[in-house]
Amino acid sequence: MLYPVILSGGSGTRLWPLSRAALPKQFLPLVTDKTMFQETLLRLQGFPGMAAPLLICNNEHRFLAAEQLRAIDIQPLSLILEPLGRNTAPAVAVAAFAAQANDLAATLLVLPADHLIQDTRGFHAAIQAALGLAQQDKLVTFGITPDLPATGFGYIERGVALNASASSFAVARFVEKPNLESARQFLAAGTFFWNSGMFVFKASVYLAELQRYRPEIYAAAKLAWQQSTHDMDFCRLDETAFAACPSDSIDYAVMEHTQAAAMVTVDIGWSDIGSWSSLADVSKKDERGNALRGDVFAAETSNSYVRAESRMVTAIGVQDLVIVETADAVLVMHKDFAQDVKQAVEYLKQAERTEHLIHRRVYRPWGYYEGIDVGEHFQAKRIMVKPGSKLSLQMHHQRAEHWVVVSGVARVTRGEDLLVLHANQSTYIPLGVKHRLENIGEEPLYLIEVQSGDYLGEDDIVRFEDDYKRN
Repeated sequence: MLYPVILSGGSGTRLWPLSRAALPKQFLPLVTDKTMFQETLLRLQGFPGMAAPLLICNNEHRFLAAEQLRAIDIQPLSLILEPLGRNTAPAVAVAAFAAQANDLAATLLVLPADHLIQDTRGFHAAIQAALGLAQQDKLVTFGITPDLPATGFGYIERGVALNASASSFAVARFVEKPNLESARQFLAAGTFFWNSGMFVFKASVYLAELQRYRPEIYAAAKLAWQQSTHDMDFCRLDETAFAACPSDSIDYAVMEHTQAAAMVTVDIGWSDIGSWSSLADVSKKDERGNALRGDVFAAETSNSYVRAESRMVTAIGVQDLVIVETADAVLVMHKDFAQDVKQAVEYLKQAERTEHLIHRRVYRPWGYYEGIDVGEHFQAKRIMVKPGSKLSLQMHHQRAEHWVVVSGVARVTRGEDLLVLHANQSTYIPLGVKHRLENIGEEPLYLIEVQSGDYLGEDDIVRFEDDYKRN
C-alpha cells in the first residue's frame, strides 16, 4: 500500500509578513480558499490504493495541523510531532518506521506540505510511474521540467532511460543551486530538471540506504521512534534521542550517494511558492497583470501583487511591486528583490521584536486571541472560544484580568466561584487567583480581555489542568 508522508515543518520566512513562525506558509490559504497543507492532502484523493496519511509537523503547530485536518474530514494514520527540526532525512526515517509498524511492505510518497501542483491528473500519472520504479527497489524523485533559468532550485541531470518510458530515468547527478549562466546552460541542454523534493520509495529500501550512508541518523531516528509516546491524537518523538540526531536532507544523506536513484520527469504546474514573486506568478491576474487579493483598489498599476488582510490598500501608478498588508506589518518590495525578505526577518530578530514570530491574531486549540491595544502596564485582547472548548485552569503571578462577554455564553471558574456570563456581563480575575474560561453555548464565545500588571507576557501562565496537555 502507498503511504503519503506529508512534511509540514517548514517556516516559510520568505513569505513574511503573512508567513510567521507560529503560522507558517503551509497552514495559510495562499492560492485558493484552502491552505497549502489541505490542498496537498486533497489532491491525493482519487488515487487508488492510498493509505491514510502520515503527518510530520513541529510540536508547536500540532493543533493547527489537527484542526485543518478536521476541517477537510481527513483522519491521519498518525500525526508525528518533532520536538525540534532535524531536516528531511530523519523526518522521513521516522515516517518509514511508523509505516512499517502498520505494513512491513509499505511504500512511501513523500511530499512537502507547501507546494502547488495545478495538474492533479498529471500528478497521479507521475505517481503511478514512480511506483513502478519503486517496486524495482529504486529511490524515485520527481524532476520538474524547467521553463526558465531559475537559480533558486537545485537541479537533477537525467541519466539513461528506464523501462522504455518517456519520463523515467536513472539519475546522473544532483547539482546545487546554480548561478544564472549555469542555469541558462542547464535549460538549453534539455537534460536538467528542477529538484522538487518529492519522492516515492519502499520504506525498507530507504531505511537500508540511510543505514548504509548515514548510520548515525538511522540509529537516532529509530530510537526516537521506539521511545515515542502517544497522547490525544499525537505521536511525540523522544526529545533526547531526536535532538541527538544529525540534521540533514534526504538529498545529502541518501540520494546523492545511492546507486538506486531514479527520476520521473513531470510538467504538472508545480511551484514551491518560495517567494512573493513566485506566488504572484501562479495567481490569477487582471488585464494589467496585477494579482489583487482582499480589499484592494489599484489604478494605473501593472504587473504587481497586492494583498490586503485587514484593511483597504490602494496602489496608484506603480508597477512590478509586491505589497502585502497585515494587521501589524506592511511589506512594499520590488519583485526583483523577492528573495531578500529575509533581511526584514533578520532585522526583527536582532531587534528582539515579535512580528516575525506571531500575528496579532494567535490561534490556540480552543480558538484564538488577538491584540487590540497595548500600553504601559495594560493590554486589551479580543478572545474567541469555540463551542464546547475551554481554556486551561490557570493563574498569573504578575497580571490581573477583566473579562467582558460580547456574545455567547461563558462559564467562568474564579477561585471557588463558578459564574455563568452572558453578553454585556463581566468579571474580574485578581492577580494570583486560579481561573478558567469555558464556552458552554452552541455558538462561538467572544469576549474582551483587559490585562493589567507589571508584566504581561504569555509566559506568565501557570497551568493546573489542561485538556490539551500543554505545559
